[in-house]
Parts: sequence; structure tokens; C-alpha cells
Amino acid sequence: MPINNFWDNPRIKNNKEFVLIFTELVVIIFCISNLAFSGKVFPNTYVAGINLGGKSEREAIEILEKSVQIPETIKLINSTQTFNITANSIGLRANISSSVQNAFGIYRTGNIFYDFEERALSFFKRKNLGLMLTKDDEKLNQQISVIADQVEATPLYPSLKITNGKVVLEKGSVGFKLDRNLLIAYIGHNFSFADDSEIAIPLLEIDPRLTQEEEITFITRGEKFLNKRLIISYEDRMFHYQKIDLFGLLDPNNVYNAQKVSGIVAEISNKLNREPVNSIFIFKEEVVKEFTPSEDGVKVNESLLSQMIVGNLRTLEETDIQETDVLVPVALNPPQVKTADVNNLGIKELVGTGTSYFAGSIPGRIHNINLAASKFMGVLVPPGETFSFTKTVGDISVLTGYKQAYIISQGKTILGDGGGVCQVSTTLFRAALNAGLPILERTAHAYRVGYYEQSSPPGLDATVYSPTVDLKFKNDTFNHILIQTRVDNKKMMLTFEIYGTKDGRIATISKPKITSQIAPPPDVYQDDPTLPLGKIVQSEHKAWGSTVVFDYLVERNGETLFQKIFTSKYQPWATVYLKGTAGIQ
Repeated sequence: MPINNFWDNPRIKNNKEFVLIFTELVVIIFCISNLAFSGKVFPNTYVAGINLGGKSEREAIEILEKSVQIPETIKLINSTQTFNITANSIGLRANISSSVQNAFGIYRTGNIFYDFEERALSFFKRKNLGLMLTKDDEKLNQQISVIADQVEATPLYPSLKITNGKVVLEKGSVGFKLDRNLLIAYIGHNFSFADDSEIAIPLLEIDPRLTQEEEITFITRGEKFLNKRLIISYEDRMFHYQKIDLFGLLDPNNVYNAQKVSGIVAEISNKLNREPVNSIFIFKEEVVKEFTPSEDGVKVNESLLSQMIVGNLRTLEETDIQETDVLVPVALNPPQVKTADVNNLGIKELVGTGTSYFAGSIPGRIHNINLAASKFMGVLVPPGETFSFTKTVGDISVLTGYKQAYIISQGKTILGDGGGVCQVSTTLFRAALNAGLPILERTAHAYRVGYYEQSSPPGLDATVYSPTVDLKFKNDTFNHILIQTRVDNKKMMLTFEIYGTKDGRIATISKPKITSQIAPPPDVYQDDPTLPLGKIVQSEHKAWGSTVVFDYLVERNGETLFQKIFTSKYQPWATVYLKGTAGIQ
């Protein structure tokens, strides 16, 4: 009899002497149990069928370690198939210490009334706990998925077809789906309780078949669509749906099949969605002659289109209307440069150009030059705006398509993401100088790089390193300027062209002067345990240290607009050889 019911008994309530004696007895028993099982597991407490009652934590751990035997294999069965789940295959391990702690905590909740009742009953009632286990859930789920692939059967849902001009019902068939959560619970239970008995694979039956009345209703609905048509259109694109197409959108239980309606919407979106297209300038003899028209970007409102399709299906089904037309709802994203605005931008002619050569570049560097240069094709800089190279080029990493090539980092030439991008910034720097634009930020490389001195004097390079090192110039003209790029991979030549409207300014770039030179340091040999013993590889090429200076003067009608002296201080660079030391202790 539960304790609460015991105290409610009228005879007990009326016998105060008995109550007093009983209470004293309860206290005595409680105190004795506390003393007798202090630091021990209470009686009749089992873990995986092993009695730990009366044992200390250390004793209980020793008993479990010696006696418990987790099944090596659990067999899963259904009517025709058998599968095995092994403890090793899912990384299953028993946590003996946690299992004993769990057993020790039984009847020690801190609730004196609950604990007393349960302790009293423990002398007469067995409590069997499972082992605390650890497992690799990912591996278990993978095995469950393999089982699911073999035991599940996809239901065949009722559908309509046309036979000899009549609507006919395909009845469908039953399918089965694995109850994954229940199966995982079964497997966990058997391993936890050291139970190697077979587990019946739990399958959920999916029966989509219709009652006779539902079949008649479904056929009748299909007949209403037999000679009807749904047209979905946008601009000159039209999508026609009739007969079998419309039958597929019917659902005998939910009026219309939302999944299939969504499929139609997704198909239409894939065909209609597009990014905005700017007007593209076409130059002949350095003057704008033609341009391609701009085009708005299109984004289908899929949610609204779904609603409209369902609404039109309802109209076709419930009325005598033979055909409905759905105009696809879209959101338009205008281009940055519209056809109507082209004549107002002031882009008429070439105002500046810059070139550089990259012969001898490795394939990864050539790839990066092409990719980075493409980011600047067709870039517009409004009047009064400051242009930022790093902002325009964006993230330079393997995630954005760049490959490994040589870069300068922490005083070394190493392979890094985006090597070669500085070829692009250098070339744009030269174009901006030639266009007579004010240079706001420019940083020279740490040392003289041979690529930038192919058909060019030293000192005309520009390095970039986001976010701290940037190339910036200002469009101080009254019109937009347009940046165009060309890469000639046969000639290994990169060209930047800046278009706008000439305002009479003349840019003069003096011949760079080398004011001082410092000889390269002695060759350096560095041990490299990754190279075979004795192999020597050159990792750095020597370069003279130099200070290079040139004047930049921009004039208009004999008046100086601005003047700037560019000074580049290049460090001397040693030849570095890597010497293989693999195998040396």
C-alpha cells in the first residue's frame, strides 16, 4: 500500500497509539537503512542484470568490470531480411563508473518521503538499471540508413490517367517506412541491458489507397479537368498545363498537391529568374560607338505564384471556364547602368591606359590574374567618388576561386591564395596615372619584383593586401569613368583602359630615378626536413635594395591641378636555398 493511501485509512487515523508506534518504527527503519547502506548501493539494485545491492562504489565497479558482457552483435529481423549491428561498428563502449554512480544515486533524491518509501520497497522489489553507454551516433545513423534503404517501400499514391477518352483511376499500393527513432531505442535498450535477443524491425505502414467513395470523388474531380487548360505566362514565355498535367496537381485528401504545385513554381522560376544586365559599351578606335541595352533582373514571387496557381485550379474545377491565364508575379531589380542613362554618363573616349607583362608566371598565378582582372570589367566610378581596389576585387581566397601562387608574406616569398593579384593592382595604378587621376593610396612591394619590370622601369608597382594595404584613386572629373580590362594570355599581357570624357588635363610621369642601391645579402641555406637528404631547392631569388623616385604632375591649360612625388623603398633580398635533411635525427 502506498504511503499516502496508508495514512488516509480511517482506522489508522483513529488509532493514535498505532500511529505513534508505526511512526517510530518508520524512523527506526529509515535510520537503520541509512546506517546499513551508508556508502553502499541499496538492496535489489541491478545493472544489466547484475546485483550491486549492498556494494560500495569500488566493489560495484569491480563486479561490473568482471561480470558485465555487452552483446557483440544485435540481430535485427523482419519477415524476409536479417541485419546485424555490432558494438564495434558503432563505437559502443560501457561507462562502468557512470553506471555505478547511477545505481548509487537510486533512492538518494533528497526527498525524504519518496526516498523512505522506495528504500522500504527495495527490500522486496527488484530495480534493474541499464548500463550507461557511449556510441558514435553518426556511424549508427549510417547503418540505420542502409537498413532503411532495404526495408522501406515507397507507397504508390492513387493517380488518374486517360484510357479511351475516359478518366481512369490507378489505385495505388501500400508502402512502409522505418521507424528510425524506435529502432534506435530498441538497439540502445538491448545493448544497455546486455540483452542479445533479436529485435523486430519496426515499420510504419503507409496506405494511400482510397475508399470506394473517395475513388468516385477523385475520378469525378479529374473529369472536370478533362478539356481544360492552365496557362502561366511572363513576357513572351508561356507554360501550358492540361489533362494529365492537371491531374497530377490533384490530391484526393488535400484538394491540391502542394508539393507538385511547388515543383511547377520551381521549374518556372529557374527559367525566368535572371540577374540585371548593365548596358555594355562597345568601343571602336577608342571612342564609344555602340552599346548593348540594359535588362532588368527578374525574381519570381514563388509564394504568390503558388497561391495564384491553386486559385486558378479551383476556378477550373468549380466553374465552366475552359482556360485560365496566370501572369507570373515578379520583382524587378534594375541594372546599375540603364540604357536611358548611357548618354548622361559622359563616357565618350579613352582617357588613360596601363599595361604590364607576366611572362614566366606559373599556371596558378595566370589563373589569378585573369580572375582578378575580370572583377574590374565594366566598373563605373561616379564623379567625386573614391575608387578602392580591395573593395572592388572582394575576398581573395580559395573560397572565391583563387589558386595558390607566390606572394610576399612576413619577409618571405611563399605560396598563398591569390598570388598574382598585385599584377592587376600594379596595372591599374599605371592606368590611373596615365589618366591623370589623383592617387590617394599606393604602397610599393617589399622588394623589386621582376614581373613588374618587364618593359617597364622600377617604381611603378602597387601592392595590395586586404584590409590594410589598398590602392585608391579619386574620380575628380565631372563625368563617370568606366574601367575596362583585357588579358592576352598568349602575349602574357594585361591591359587596363579608363574611359570618360577628356577635360584637357595632361599627366606627366617623370622617368623613375634610382637614388641608392644596396647589394643583396649573402646566399642563405636553410635546413628543410620535408626535402630528401641532400636535395637543394631555390626558394628565393636575390634582389638589389633600391630607393626609386618619380614625379607625378597633372596640368590643365598650363595650370597645375596637383603634383606628387612617389618614393618606393625596396629591401635587398637574399637568394635562399632549402637543403633537404629528411632522415637526420
